[in-house]
Amino acid sequence: MKKMLALSTLLILLGLSISVGQGKFGGYMFADYYYNVSRDASFGSAAPANSALSANSPGATAMQAFQMRRVYFTYDNDISDQFTARFRLEVDQAANASNGKIGSFVKDAYLKWKNIFSGSDLILGIQPPPAYEVSEAAWGYRSLEKTIMDLRGIVASRDQGISLHGKVTDDGMINYWVMFANNSGNTPETDKYKRYYAHVQLKPTTNLQATLYIDYKDAVNITDSYHAGKTLDNTATTVAAFVGYSAPFQYSFGIEGFLSATANGLKDTSAKAYSTKNTLGISMFGSFNIVPELAAVARYDRYTPSTDDKGTDPTHVGSAASSNANRDYIIIGLSYKADKNVSIIPNILYETYDVPKGAKSIDASLTARLTLYYTFL
Repeated sequence: MKKMLALSTLLILLGLSISVGQGKFGGYMFADYYYNVSRDASFGSAAPANSALSANSPGATAMQAFQMRRVYFTYDNDISDQFTARFRLEVDQAANASNGKIGSFVKDAYLKWKNIFSGSDLILGIQPPPAYEVSEAAWGYRSLEKTIMDLRGIVASRDQGISLHGKVTDDGMINYWVMFANNSGNTPETDKYKRYYAHVQLKPTTNLQATLYIDYKDAVNITDSYHAGKTLDNTATTVAAFVGYSAPFQYSFGIEGFLSATANGLKDTSAKAYSTKNTLGISMFGSFNIVPELAAVARYDRYTPSTDDKGTDPTHVGSAASSNANRDYIIIGLSYKADKNVSIIPNILYETYDVPKGAKSIDASLTARLTLYYTFL
């Protein structure tokens, strides 16, 4: 019996090694040494995960540390001519384990049915939504920062569901991507409400591209605080557009903007009524190769959490308004390619804030950072 068990185990391990051999592993990491040059005292002295992100303004002035922001470990397998699969783990210090140590989670887990019909692929599982995959690739410096809709939590970088994308025209000038998903990111679904995504990509030339994006997020009704027993719609619609131009190994630039509207997201305490909350954002970025191994990188974001300029919502007035203050975010860096798989990027992150209604001004956030990005598989 022991010999049979040992033989069975050997066969299983052999089978696993053979199946692994048919696929491909990949991995990359970005990490930093950072120093918070300045922070507003109202942001607190604690330094949570991803402390170098001045967009979130955590950590006090003079906070400094080495940090591992992200590690990806990916396995891609071509099951057959028609089917491929991806499994990806992410490790980062924002994903704390129960004991407080750096944690990991499933980032991607999907099956792709290639050419389910001519020019189109069907994908099922945990996967990127069609919101900013194109603009993130054009930005090209995810190691420095997320794109604006990801950074501000407008659309999660992953969702679990089913998508279909491919070519509208045979030459690839017009492409489409639609998705139906949980709207729960990488976590299991807990309600019946779903999110519906769609985008169209235009590529009139090899160097020029544009996308138009829309999604609809269903949601449970909220309680009307002013009318007993009444509930209100709280669904949200997000629209976005991106235009980018790239001359490979020379320069690139792009601009991306979005509007997200949440029904009855604002409360007018004086009128005892609700209105739509509109969130706006625009991001402009570019890079220029000084020499093949050295590129200058810059980005500017303007983010408006709410266009409630009258200050009718109490969460946007006074001491509660800091997190809702309009802000300008600037990233400047030099990317040195020490090897085809290793980049060293000194950079600064600088964010300023409009004065919130009924509150004192907020000091700017400034972080100096040395970022290391490398692929190891």
